[in-house]
Amino acid sequence: MNVLIINAGSSSLKYQLFDMNTEEVAAKGVCERIGIGGHLKHTPVSNGKPVFDEDIPLPTHSEAISAVLDKLTGAEYGVVSSLSEIGAVGHRVLHGGQSFSESVLIDDDVIRAIEDNIPLGPLHNPANLMGINACRSEMPGVPQVAVFDTAFHQTMPEKAYTYAIPYSYYEKYNVRRYGFHGTSHRYVSAEAIKMLGGRAEGTRVITCHLGNGSSIAAVKDGKCLDTSMGMTPLEGLPMGTRSGSIDPAIIEFVANHEGLTREEVFDVLNKKSGVLGISGVSSDFRDIEAAAEDGGNPLSRRARLALDVFRYNVAKYIGSYVVTLGGVDAIVFTAGLGENSADLREAVVSRLGGLGVSIDKEKNKTRGKLLDITGEGSSARVFIIPTNEELVIARDTKSIVEA
Repeated sequence: MNVLIINAGSSSLKYQLFDMNTEEVAAKGVCERIGIGGHLKHTPVSNGKPVFDEDIPLPTHSEAISAVLDKLTGAEYGVVSSLSEIGAVGHRVLHGGQSFSESVLIDDDVIRAIEDNIPLGPLHNPANLMGINACRSEMPGVPQVAVFDTAFHQTMPEKAYTYAIPYSYYEKYNVRRYGFHGTSHRYVSAEAIKMLGGRAEGTRVITCHLGNGSSIAAVKDGKCLDTSMGMTPLEGLPMGTRSGSIDPAIIEFVANHEGLTREEVFDVLNKKSGVLGISGVSSDFRDIEAAAEDGGNPLSRRARLALDVFRYNVAKYIGSYVVTLGGVDAIVFTAGLGENSADLREAVVSRLGGLGVSIDKEKNKTRGKLLDITGEGSSARVFIIPTNEELVIARDTKSIVEA
């Protein structure tokens, strides 16, 4: 079976086509500037055909899906001969709220439930729905599956997801911790369990999804007990442009002193804060690391501070989750920064010396490869595990459609 994976944003649409006989990617690409011009980059992977990378009109997501399907099936750039060879479509959906604890076959009831959760995911859920509706229109009769970023975290106990605010807000509005990056945490925790022997029962794993967006999860017996992101992806670690957890009173304080509206302050917290806000350099950790090492850069000190703040908070969350789990068997680094920054991993693990955790500094020099980098005598294993969220979506889609 070939499974098409769709990740729709408000003006973009990323996709991959998986051959599920081999679990290999046959083609991938991205539609950008949907509604404001249009650009499609389509890359055949399995057959060596040329890359398509051009501006094309994409007024809506329907035209974007149509263009994707044309490239997937066309003679010049295609990897399948017809749409009949695409057996199902899997959609990444940001927020499932409390409605979904696992992936589901999409029907009208699921569509309504995703719509009901728009207040919890106002930026992403409408875009995800545009992708779903476009595929249902362009591919009638092809099964569609929704895979939720929040689903993996639905095993959190009530004490972990409840905020210390009036309980009526939870009862009326479902205000609680949900967590995100669920497909990533699910994938890498399962891979870590394999590396620990393959039996989930009794395992205690801390997964660190670190990149422009970052979150950490505590996983026991293969199930999530706690995670750093909250009702929205703004809570938790400082990130590329997001503040992470702050004193809520800062919002009113800044609004009053800067003459900003509530919406403008939240725009600052989401788009102008994090390591960008501290460093003044960039939201890209590579740029910040370069500035931190450049003594002639007037922002060098702030760049070093941004890195220190981020690394300190990663270590702090790991330490707190050791308590949550009652110990730890494995710590996993994943995503763009976690997989590729040896300096980050060394700096974080060096702060865990009091827990007896250490890494092999030579093995740690690797980038983007699955590797056990545990140091001699370490009290817990330390792994680099490249994440593969799209494969999780493809596997769920295939499993649900064939059930």
